[in-house]
Amino acid sequence: MHRPAPAFPVPSAALVVLQLAALAALALPWGRAWHDWGWPLLAAAALVGAWTLRHNRLGNFGVMPEPKPHAQLITSGPYCYVRHPIYLAVLLFGAGMLVGWRGWQHLFAFAVLCVVLHFKADREEALMSARFPGYAAYRARTKRLIPFIL
Repeated sequence: MHRPAPAFPVPSAALVVLQLAALAALALPWGRAWHDWGWPLLAAAALVGAWTLRHNRLGNFGVMPEPKPHAQLITSGPYCYVRHPIYLAVLLFGAGMLVGWRGWQHLFAFAVLCVVLHFKADREEALMSARFPGYAAYRARTKRLIPFIL
């Protein structure tokens, strides 16, 4: 039985626009020189992203938090450890840009990114719970964003 998802005050499209704007602000140098400590975080973002795409094929998910009509619940690969590995990859990318560029603008953009992804994850989890009967059990045994921690 599917339960209706709760209403959220911010439209999904607005969350996606804010996410993309924060990522763009993080990628801009803002007149600063790059620091090499950002590279390991960018590499980690690429690895997590690639691993996730290996287990959750394109077409099963989208940039919007709403599940696609024919989506399947994926619990293998990185999904064994966190419920939102794509968001983890995005945060690792953002952290890499923050560490690499080291500007106050980057700190602000990273904070915005964290808040936006929090609200996107909230919305996505409500919708996934309503759509997939096994999501509650999966949610109970799997961390949200950071393996073994959060």
